[in-house]
Amino acid sequence: MSFFFDARFIRVDHHDGISRFSSELFQAISRQTKVIALISDQAQLDSLPPGTDHELVNDPKNPFLELLLPGKLNKLGASVVFSPMQTMGSVGKKYKLILTLHDLIYYKHRKPPGFLAWPIRVAWRVFHLSYAPVRILLNRADAVVTISETTKELIVANQLTKRPVHVIYNASSMPAVSSAKKQPRTRNLLYMGSFMPYKNVELLIDSMDQLPGYTLTLCSKVEPERKKQLLSKASHEAKSRIHFVDGVSESKYLELLDSSFALVSASKDEGFGIPVIEAMSRSLPVVVSSIPIFHEVAGEAGVFFNPESSVEFVEAVRSLETSAHWQEASAKGLSRSTLFDWNRSATKLLSLIESLRR
Repeated sequence: MSFFFDARFIRVDHHDGISRFSSELFQAISRQTKVIALISDQAQLDSLPPGTDHELVNDPKNPFLELLLPGKLNKLGASVVFSPMQTMGSVGKKYKLILTLHDLIYYKHRKPPGFLAWPIRVAWRVFHLSYAPVRILLNRADAVVTISETTKELIVANQLTKRPVHVIYNASSMPAVSSAKKQPRTRNLLYMGSFMPYKNVELLIDSMDQLPGYTLTLCSKVEPERKKQLLSKASHEAKSRIHFVDGVSESKYLELLDSSFALVSASKDEGFGIPVIEAMSRSLPVVVSSIPIFHEVAGEAGVFFNPESSVEFVEAVRSLETSAHWQEASAKGLSRSTLFDWNRSATKLLSLIESLRR
């Protein structure tokens, strides 16, 4: 079997969700079977195991060259090709193709990632105006992968493909702690995520007036104008306890996970929630909005609240103030995090590949 893994979505500056998914899943599956990486930049090999077999092909953002990719893969003798995206060219393919649709979030929130060039951002918006383009792409595959049961249900409900849909979970890249924590080191609430409107960060910040004694640390990079907007309603006293870090290294992020009181998110919509798994793997309680994907990821380990209610958020945080409740949430989170494992995800993908070859 000639198994090709599309690693062209690995970013060479810093990982985003799909980039990390690609890198971690490739590394895990390469420990189980022979796999060849498709790359578009030699620097992408830095995120893959040393000595990885690879083929240098076109940048996936070039739609014209993407149409020619199946012909090249046919010549290379590909048996199975897996892509962590849904946009890979497929016309004329002679191999089994597995495409991935991570979530449907950009069909509801169409603003494209800011790092994309403006022509790509325009194409992105047009692509997400309807489900028609993705239906065409997914139905040209032999199987479809997504990263959660929540998204699988949406794919089925919206009839996005006639192909079988398989769930291959995301996982944490953080090393897990060996045992649950006994008590928090601080009263710091930790937020990791973007500042898009649907992330509802306003609720976290506006609630700080009702949480004296707590601090809120927001890890991701933020535009000055957006930061000013978020802080506009906070009192002077609350502002002194709200810290925008504006981007953190992995080591600093790990330090914050280990020293905080809880990871918090008031998101009204979410593709998955890797920070939730990261927090649970470090035995940090998670206080998150009551949306389907967070219930799937956090399960009984989560402390949930209505994302429209600042009162409920404050109550959820305060419910962890007793040692017994905090310890219970810490232990449940650590146990829950073991469900999300890259090796397990790789095994499931390999099982899917084997089924396509029968």
